[in-house]
This record gives sequence, structure tokens and C-alpha cells, in this order.
Amino acid sequence: MNEKRLLRGLQRREEAAFNVLVLQHQGQIYNVCYRMLGNSAEAEDVAQDVFIKAFQAIASFRGDSAIGTWLYRIAVNLCKNRLKYLSRRHYHSSSVIDDVPERAFDGAGRTVGEPVSRPDEALEGVRAESRIQRALAAIEPAFRELLVLRDIQNLSYAEVVDITGLAEGTVKSRLHRARAALQRAYEAQEDGP
Repeated sequence: MNEKRLLRGLQRREEAAFNVLVLQHQGQIYNVCYRMLGNSAEAEDVAQDVFIKAFQAIASFRGDSAIGTWLYRIAVNLCKNRLKYLSRRHYHSSSVIDDVPERAFDGAGRTVGEPVSRPDEALEGVRAESRIQRALAAIEPAFRELLVLRDIQNLSYAEVVDITGLAEGTVKSRLHRARAALQRAYEAQEDGP
């Protein structure tokens, strides 16, 4: 379904259009939420809230950006709010190898749990995924947001600018600092347990 037809159906509150929206975007939205929050249960809750909020606010969608970009913006904002809520309650996600959800993506673009040629490769992939997620959780949320959108979701700079509302130069400079912070957090795990 093309985007204009989908938008018309959504604005008419058609269930079929909403189902198409969810099917087209649920994987990416869940992945953003998981990467931002570091917890699969929290990510599932927030991802569901993204679609509920989108359904409620579809009449206010102006069409200045793609529907997917709008959903990312909602997801990022809800994740930021959830992180603030959780930090006030002194909640810290515990990333254990077993906690890596099957829907999360590994660095090669495969879904964790997809068949690999050797079990040792699968275990190493899960360990790397867990280590990356712990490093992401260790950096400040503003940096995490940019890394998730640009480097993990592979969105263009224009899309990241549209989602965050930051100037392109600001996105690029913060992204540079975010990558350095992620590298430090990742390497610090070698020194720890």
C-alpha cells in the first residue's frame, strides 16, 4: 500500500490501514525501543504505546515527513520519557545474554536466533550483542538516541534531523562524540567482569 493511501485509510480510522502500519513498522520501532531502553519487556510496552499514540494522533499528522519518520519521532520521545521515569525510580536494566530478545538485530543485519552455520558463532553473536547493549546503556541517552537512529537503524542524516529536531551539523558533531563514548564504554567492559 502506498503511503498516501495508507495515510488516508489511517485518517478514516480503517482497521486494515492500521494493521498495515503496524506490520510495516513494528520491527523497526521495537528495535529502536529496545536499543534505547535496553530491556525487552520495556521495549515491547513502549512499542505498543507508539502505535496507540500514532492512532490517536493521526489526525494531527501533517505529512511533512514520512509516516515511518513520524513513528520514529514518537518512539524516541516515548523512550526518553520512559528513561526519565525509570531513572527516578532507580531502575537499571540488567543485560544478560539470555535477555537479548530474538527480535533484536545483530551487527550483520540478521535477527538474533536466525540459523548460523556454527553454534560457536551464534554464541559469540549473542555475547557481542549483549556487550554492545550494555555499552549503549552506559552512555548518555542523547548520544544513544543518535547512535540508534543513524548507526543501528541506518537512517539518513536528513531523517535523523527530522526526528530529533536538531540541525544537521549538531547531529554530526554529537554523533562523533557519541561514537567515541560508545567505544570507551565498550572497551571498559574488557577491563571489568
